[in-house]
Amino acid sequence: MNRPIIAVPIGDPAGIGPEIIVQAIADPSVSAGAKVLVIGDRRVLERAIQICQVPVRIRMVTTPDQCQGETGILDLIDVENADPARFEFGQVSALCGQAAFEYIAKSIELALDRRVDAVATTPINKESLHAAHVPFIGHTEIFADLTGTVDPLTLFEVKGLRVFFLSRHVSLRKACQLVTKERLIDYGRRCTEALHRLGVTGGTMAIAGLNPHSGEHGLFGDEEVRAIEPAVRELQALGYAVAGPIGADSVFHLAIQGHYNSVLSLYHDQGHIATKTYDFERTIAITNGLPFLRTSVDHGTAFNIAGRGIASPVSMVEAIRLAALYAPCYAL
Repeated sequence: MNRPIIAVPIGDPAGIGPEIIVQAIADPSVSAGAKVLVIGDRRVLERAIQICQVPVRIRMVTTPDQCQGETGILDLIDVENADPARFEFGQVSALCGQAAFEYIAKSIELALDRRVDAVATTPINKESLHAAHVPFIGHTEIFADLTGTVDPLTLFEVKGLRVFFLSRHVSLRKACQLVTKERLIDYGRRCTEALHRLGVTGGTMAIAGLNPHSGEHGLFGDEEVRAIEPAVRELQALGYAVAGPIGADSVFHLAIQGHYNSVLSLYHDQGHIATKTYDFERTIAITNGLPFLRTSVDHGTAFNIAGRGIASPVSMVEAIRLAALYAPCYAL
């Protein structure tokens, strides 16, 4: 079987990223579908193996083609930038913020060179990035800048439920201001194209309402009347299979039941609450619009439990699985 090579940067060394990676490498289901190439610091991963007590051995490689993807063998490109003696678990650190950025940058370099088939990322800490003067708020912004991608799309997938986001890391006030007819039409088009690239061609995308009960025809909030309804009509006239606005209190349930192939959530928490309540550990982020596929766990660095060996690898395993599943859709 021709398994794709999935690059996995280890994230913030002070968080749980290294722990969930070494546990994933010990899982036979991971090596059955993919060759995992880890980008990180050998010393950090050796410590994670000891903490988690997993039967994993590190094999140093210098190029992706040396990656063999065997269960229990962690193929590593060693970026020696995070001496464990210089930071503490669960603490914001400029050293760790810079290290995490360097792991991501290396994985992007390999993906742009088509030496790996996809990237599956692990948690980073925004405060540590800031402490290191890394000029990005999160993964998506880093990937966008280093690949020259304008406004990439974020898609969450969890057990068949797919949720796009009209806005991400902005205030709620700003998110409401971004609900415009023009932006909704743009996202409706691009989200449909992203689904097609992933092989999802049937069904209808639902656009969520913003206000309670979608504003009751303007009784409390006019965004639906002023922006969402006109955008839906125009998209439908252009041939796009969209519906809405559908009340946010029911649209995600309807999508789970199969009435819609996806939902366009209008702001960050609207979609995050729905997907993470449905299945927190299996909610995976997929960044669309990049030159290559990127998936990610959708939980944080969990500083409160880092170093204790109790972090669940389920989300990491799922992120690698989806990266392997969808990587052929991005092949040249």
